[in-house]
Amino acid sequence: MTSLLIIGVVVLLGIAIWQLTKIFHLTQTIKQKPAHESESEIASERDNNVNGYLLFGFLGFIYALMIYSCAKWGYMPLMSDAASEHGKDVDNLMWISMILIFTVQIITQFLLHYFSFKARGIKGRKATFYADNDKLEMIWTIIPVIVLSGLILYGLFAWNNIMYYDQDEEVMYVEVYAKQFGWDVRYSGEDNTLGKANVRFIQGVNATGADMSDPNSHDDILASELHLPLGKKVVFKIRSQDVLHSAYFPHFRAQMNAVPGMVTQFAMVPSITTSEMRQLPETIKKVDKINKLRSQRSQELIAKGEEALTPYEFDYILLCNKICGRSHYNMQMKVIVESEQDFKKWLGEQKTLGQRIAEEQAGNEPQPAVEEEAVSQEEEAVSEDNTAESEEEAIEIENIRG
Repeated sequence: MTSLLIIGVVVLLGIAIWQLTKIFHLTQTIKQKPAHESESEIASERDNNVNGYLLFGFLGFIYALMIYSCAKWGYMPLMSDAASEHGKDVDNLMWISMILIFTVQIITQFLLHYFSFKARGIKGRKATFYADNDKLEMIWTIIPVIVLSGLILYGLFAWNNIMYYDQDEEVMYVEVYAKQFGWDVRYSGEDNTLGKANVRFIQGVNATGADMSDPNSHDDILASELHLPLGKKVVFKIRSQDVLHSAYFPHFRAQMNAVPGMVTQFAMVPSITTSEMRQLPETIKKVDKINKLRSQRSQELIAKGEEALTPYEFDYILLCNKICGRSHYNMQMKVIVESEQDFKKWLGEQKTLGQRIAEEQAGNEPQPAVEEEAVSQEEEAVSEDNTAESEEEAIEIENIRG
């Protein structure tokens, strides 16, 4: 706090000195000087020409920087190879937006600099003043309205594909539960109905607070990994235990806030399995690049006597896209897209929430009286041994002191 206060004082002093110099400069210009000593501050025709050509030089710099940036950092992995059916619409919308932005930027920047040069100050030239021009105003109003309306309508179409689904179609319900700093997943079980839940019921293995008085909760399945079947529409019900989070599936082009006290949702259909995505050329190239960097880093770690990094393997991930606290950066979950047959096999191997709670309660049941007595005798024997060791240590310490 003290450092912040010192920085604030220094900044204010700098501003005060700057203002004083401006006042001093103004007082000096007020004083009358002889004609031969005065310096004209009016730009000459030569000055205007130089500034005009400099404008074109700056325009070339902008274009060169744009081309260099696109060549150097123009890799856009999240604008192709979407892993969901609606993701293609999102990618198309992004490409259209980027093309429009670049086109408008190139044209408007050229016109801005060209007309600034063309209308530079020249002796004898007078500026023409237009109070208004209905034709121009019509053009620069109608064209943006048409373009933006098209983008908005396309965006609404993509949004409806993500948010809404037909109540009659076959879907699978999955709950994504956010908390600082991790995710829990609850599948709807055989009845395809998620049981009621409340944070007050969170205890032991019941990590999402399912209400076990609701019969629909007993066949629900909790998991630490999110498995999704290929080609199956999944409706995500999203909840938060503590603060505002955001469930972000970058490869599926889907994101939804997790709001405490609310249930938000979106729907999607996975279209590419994890194994298929790993075989795509772009993915292979990305993995090779990452592993090359990890290999270099591993050599540095080994030289320091530390453990090397493990090779990277591509996986879909679920991230938190809201800054939710200290470990926000590490709040992620592995997502596996597999065939429906493999998914059913995996889901069948998982225990239901009812079974897990029953096992937990059975493990916490009191032991028989005979076992309790044996444990009690064993604890007494250990206590006596500890006492004896303490007495021997005390005598040894006294001998050392003596």
